[in-house]
Amino acid sequence: MPAPRTLANAIRALSMDAVEQAASGHPGMPMGMADIAEVLWRRHLKHNPANPCWPDRDRFVVSNGHGSMLLYSLLHLTGYPLAMEELQAFRQLHSRTPGHPELDRGIGVETTTGPLGQGLANAVGMALAERLLGDRYNHDGHEVVNHRTYVFAGDGCLMEGVSHEACSLAGTLRLGKLIVFYDDNGISIDGETKGWFTDDTAGRFSAYGWHVVPDIDGHDPEAVDQAIREAQADPRPSFLCCRTVIGYGAPQKQGTADTHGAPLGAEEVARARETLDWLHPPFEVPAEIREAWDAREQGAEMESQWQARMKDYAASCPEDAAELARRLEGDLPEAFTEAIDAHIKNQLMEPAKAATRKHSGNTLDAIAGSLPELIGGSADLTGSNNTQPKGSRAVSADESGTYIYYGVREFGMGAVMNGLALHGGFIPYGGTFLTFSDYARNSIRMAALMHQRVIFVLTHDSIGLGEDGPTHQAVEHLASLRLIPGLEVWRPADAVETAVAWKCALQPRNGPTALALSRQSVAQLEHTPETVALSARGGYVLVDSDGPPELILLATGSEVGLAVECAAALDGIRTRVVSMPCMEQFARQDPGYQEQVLPSEVSARIAVEAGVSAPWHRWIGPQGRVLGVEEFGHSAPGARVMEHFGFTVENLTTMAREMLGQGVTA
Repeated sequence: MPAPRTLANAIRALSMDAVEQAASGHPGMPMGMADIAEVLWRRHLKHNPANPCWPDRDRFVVSNGHGSMLLYSLLHLTGYPLAMEELQAFRQLHSRTPGHPELDRGIGVETTTGPLGQGLANAVGMALAERLLGDRYNHDGHEVVNHRTYVFAGDGCLMEGVSHEACSLAGTLRLGKLIVFYDDNGISIDGETKGWFTDDTAGRFSAYGWHVVPDIDGHDPEAVDQAIREAQADPRPSFLCCRTVIGYGAPQKQGTADTHGAPLGAEEVARARETLDWLHPPFEVPAEIREAWDAREQGAEMESQWQARMKDYAASCPEDAAELARRLEGDLPEAFTEAIDAHIKNQLMEPAKAATRKHSGNTLDAIAGSLPELIGGSADLTGSNNTQPKGSRAVSADESGTYIYYGVREFGMGAVMNGLALHGGFIPYGGTFLTFSDYARNSIRMAALMHQRVIFVLTHDSIGLGEDGPTHQAVEHLASLRLIPGLEVWRPADAVETAVAWKCALQPRNGPTALALSRQSVAQLEHTPETVALSARGGYVLVDSDGPPELILLATGSEVGLAVECAAALDGIRTRVVSMPCMEQFARQDPGYQEQVLPSEVSARIAVEAGVSAPWHRWIGPQGRVLGVEEFGHSAPGARVMEHFGFTVENLTTMAREMLGQGVTA
């Protein structure tokens, strides 16, 4: 059997060769953490390369994702379907080895990392998912959910604030199956971190309530192994501080920033081969080393044992086994469709004037009991976001539940929700104010990049929230979120549209949803079964004219009611009102339907939304106008602020008549 150092050198060689061939990349981290990876993957990690999606596998997250070649080397060496040709195509177009890991469960990549700290926060969500699923489905004599989440993280991950948010929460919840390896090499891109990062990192994690093992020699396999065993035995999340040398084995450059983000260069690679006693050509791994790394037989046996446990579990607990399987597949139960459809029908029969945030809370009350995979939360705004369904229990260190008090941690909340979704078995949603989506924006972007079913409940969606003023009044946020590819932004106008938005958000689809909800009350619109069905298409004719329309008013959210009032006030003008709760959904409709809603011969169009006008120009055409908000808001009662910015029937009707050349009537 080759020595541990020799096996680790296979990672080092593949990593420096791939970076060198690409003329781009980060060889330092893979070379520095190779010894830790060898111990973890060969002695402890529970996984099956032949089935990367095995539900009870351990999760492995490279939060310091610039070191992606470490992950690709491990996947290739242990037998995942990642061919050597893919390593040779590192960072090239359409390869499965991009510069930073991108979610690819088919080859064992558990999450997209690169924006530092977020992989670590995703891992908190994964560990939380494992615990909650285990609490729900494991029974005496039947342990079918039992795996760990391992993370590699560097100084950059720990300097990013999201690591504080997520790791603080992990300590509070005592996520004991979460184990983090800190690559303490003292180097970042700008050089030695002692000039800008002098935290007592071990003390910081101890203060979070973590089990901490300080000062581990990251190049001593036995020391690393002992630290892992201690971590596995501790009921707290574990933080293993591993002292390493970045670029280990590169004699002239190791320990310096020169190995961090650039190829070593041909001469230094040649020297490193001599130093490491790795005298093989680039991308060549000897057979005995490959055999020692190959984890397929062991992995198949691990999964086979789990499958046997699942078979016994299904015989003893058939209903739970079926529900767990359904949740892990991501399918929705029939009871959910029945519950949401009944709720929508009730809204038609019993119209109520309320804020859409309240309608959202009512929808959650109606569906939560039919959807056990739904797990909610809020960043310290539960009562304002209306995100906690009646009867739900909060998650704590000692209790399982379906609601998470995230504290004032918007970014961490988003990243943890992504981890919950990535793990499987959950549909997470979390609430904050729309204006605070800025704090969480990169986690929202990552949810979209990874095509995850995550729901962001963003209330207090405009200047209409009132007295809290411009710091809290969203103006540019709707437009900003609509720019994220793959994110659906729903801004419903009443109870029916809110329930439909939730129904659409919960369907299996390739991406996340943002629900923009009002603080102020809105009137229930007059719906028919047809308009209810059409609202799911993102844009539809809510109020139509007698005869071909002369004017089209487009609106979302709380401004739809204003458009309806204006249409009624425009005597003698054939006016159509189009509600467009989701531009992204409407944009996906076939051109024929879009033409039905917005006939091209009608050029007189006014869009009405209490936000910046930019997104509307696609829909209003060159002659259209927008009643929007192109500056920050003001602190005053919401109705007064709306009036100040012209969101009144009088102003909108004046705009309409001027557009049609009628001037202002008395």
